[in-house]
Amino acid sequence: MTEVVIAGIGQIPVGEHYTLSLRSMGVQALTRALKDSGGLKPDALYIGNLLSSMISHQSNLGALFTDYGRLDSIEAFTTEAAGASGAAALRLGVLAILSGQADTVAVLGVEKWSDLVRADAEAMITQELDYDYESIPGLTSTSQAALIQQRYLHEHDLEQNALSGFALLAHANAVHNPFAFYRNPLTEEGYARAGMLSDPITIFDGATYADGAAALVLTRRELLPRGYAHPVISVMGSGASSDALSWHDRTEPMSFTAAVRAIDQAVQQAGLSKEQIDLFELDDAFSIYAALTLEGVGLADKGAAWKMARDGEYNIGGRLPILTMGGCLARGNPIGAKGVYQVVEAVTQLRGAAGANQVKGARAALSLALGGPASTAIAHVLKRESE
Repeated sequence: MTEVVIAGIGQIPVGEHYTLSLRSMGVQALTRALKDSGGLKPDALYIGNLLSSMISHQSNLGALFTDYGRLDSIEAFTTEAAGASGAAALRLGVLAILSGQADTVAVLGVEKWSDLVRADAEAMITQELDYDYESIPGLTSTSQAALIQQRYLHEHDLEQNALSGFALLAHANAVHNPFAFYRNPLTEEGYARAGMLSDPITIFDGATYADGAAALVLTRRELLPRGYAHPVISVMGSGASSDALSWHDRTEPMSFTAAVRAIDQAVQQAGLSKEQIDLFELDDAFSIYAALTLEGVGLADKGAAWKMARDGEYNIGGRLPILTMGGCLARGNPIGAKGVYQVVEAVTQLRGAAGANQVKGARAALSLALGGPASTAIAHVLKRESE
């Protein structure tokens, strides 16, 4: 089978880029990834984005970025899968190469959140929910996550601050990530004083939406340029699944079934077991998403992920490092670009280039991006080639 290699990575800092346009952000990330690849020329460009047509008043991003990225007349279009849009673009790129329809593919995740005032932008993000049965009655992504977290606390008889370990871990890891939005450590006391977003979710349990752009260059193993400067990192597995859009229609509302299916697919394709994964860049748009993901895929017992986070089992030197560069909770949540940032960070780890955040001896990484509360789930397994 064709081996799909991630030859290049590029990103810009996540934040509020008031002086940058959607196109300039995306071109910066693309240019960096292409340079990092050793100058490969892509046959296709797939873009993950959720909000540009509504917030930046710009659709047809394929033509926009092939033009301003000087990529000539290659195939290019946008994928939309809510918060999993960037991961969906990566999956398209992997499938294009595996099918033989492309030799080299560029993948871009880009989101410009700050072009509208927050209240208006917040209203648009609710489109990841069921508009008729959730958004119109007044539910938001945050209030939905609050209901889920409240149920979790009730079912397991936990205190309100039980999930603090995820925020503390994320902020500790983001300190050493130059691309993170929040680079200050968080204390338990600081977490306890935090303002409430939607009871019981505090400002540290819900990731801040932000601007961002990250890019990848994929190619076949045999097409890497002579003298390629990096360790070879391959995409060994790709999985995708979906669940009911409305939370109330879920057969098992407290289980992230789509996430479990997507991860199982990706891990099985890779020929690995979950125990062979060295780090996991999961989706922590909300702390409760992290807990339910870890428990759903069997990396924690039911009702125990919060305690494992507090006990340091998910730290850089722990049993299974997660959110190694800060995750959404501290890096920031660039929405449609999130899935590409996760993979850029995983590649950085597997290259051994993560600095103070380096997971020692990392050889295999798992990423998972969610659209909504696992309405859509897309997972990838990456592995470093043995020297």
